[in-house]
Order: sequence, then C-alpha cells, then structure tokens
Amino acid sequence: MCTVTFVPTKKGYILTSNRDETTLRGRALQPKEYIGKHKKLVYPKDPKANGTWIIHDYNNCVILLNGAEEKHHHTGNYRKSRGLILLDIFDSENPLENWKKIDLNNIEPFTLVLLFENNLYQLRWNETEKTLTQLSISESHIWSSSTLYSKEVRQNRKTIFFNHLKESNYTPKEILDFHQFKDDKNENDTIVIRRNEHLKTVSITQFEIENNTINTTYIDLYE
Repeated sequence: MCTVTFVPTKKGYILTSNRDETTLRGRALQPKEYIGKHKKLVYPKDPKANGTWIIHDYNNCVILLNGAEEKHHHTGNYRKSRGLILLDIFDSENPLENWKKIDLNNIEPFTLVLLFENNLYQLRWNETEKTLTQLSISESHIWSSSTLYSKEVRQNRKTIFFNHLKESNYTPKEILDFHQFKDDKNENDTIVIRRNEHLKTVSITQFEIENNTINTTYIDLYE
C-alpha cells in the first residue's frame, strides 16, 4: 500500500504493490476469493480491520496507498478504515460512479490506482475534496505513499524506477526485482524498507493482466 507501479506490456499490464506497514497489525491473510455484495473479489485481507489494500475482480483491479499529495496530520479519530472504504468503492458495478457518490467525511486521506475497463485512473481524497485523474495507459507510472516518503525521496524512487525500466524487458519478474530491491545503507534508495523493529515492507503483491485474465503473485515478507 505504500509503493505501487504500473507497467504496460505488449500483452497487457503489470500492477505491483509493496505493503509497508507495522508488523503489530499482524500477518495478512493471503489472497483468496471472497463473495462481495455485487461480484466475486480476490484480495489479501488485513487481520486487524478486515479490509485490504489491493483487489481484483478477474477483469479490473485497484490498489490503495495511504495519504494524498502530501503528508497529513493523523488524528486517530476516523470513522472507518481506508481498507474497508476501498472495498465499498470497488465492490460495485462501476467504481468510478461509486467514487463520485461515496461519503468520505472523516476518512483519512488516501490514493487509489484503478484499472477499470482498460483505462487507468488516480483517485485521491485529501480530507477536503476528491479528485479523479485519468492517466496514460501506454506509459509506466510509480507512486510512493506521502505518509512515509518525502517529496524528494518520492522523486528519487521515480528516477530509480525509470532507470530500472531502461534495462528491463518489462517482464513480471523484472518488475518484482525492482520491488524487492534493498539498500540497507541508503534509506532514500531502498524499496523494501525496514525503518525500525516494526515498520517494514511486509508483503509484495503483483497482478499480471493479460487477455482479460489476472494472475496474482503474493510474496509474504512478514517476520
């Protein structure tokens, strides 16, 4: 939920997410199918709030990042988990229409990366307003959570990512190599983080979308 990349390929797309989280939340349940209110959903489940940070419905998918444009002040008095809000938005016939309607009052800021009907969108809530931006489906993109990474670090990660793509054939494994990169000596460069005893990259999830099918790779890094 804290580092996300989107990469178009000759046959489809690759969406990959690193979940940087405190281990005090417990180990997430590995991805499986759940029956939602409107459709079947596949996602890993957070054991604390029963929400998630990444979902697909066999055709479309969405990923959650904590925070919006910049780091916000955490009040701790929010009415609902962002992982449950993600389910509320995506478990519908049209997540874009649901985004316009949903009440986000007293919900902590977040960013969604949504692949819906072969179009790519960035949805953001910053505590005062929603924004919806359509992005190029033919270009690669990277997001890093504003709650964990400064603007300078986010820009540095973007540079590392695009340098990595220059040497890549855009395969799922090569994208995973980027998401598994560790540099214990330079906190600004490393992608897999270990900030302290508890704040770590606890999992990596990748969706490979080809020919209207989605293959999931889930790497559990919880210690």
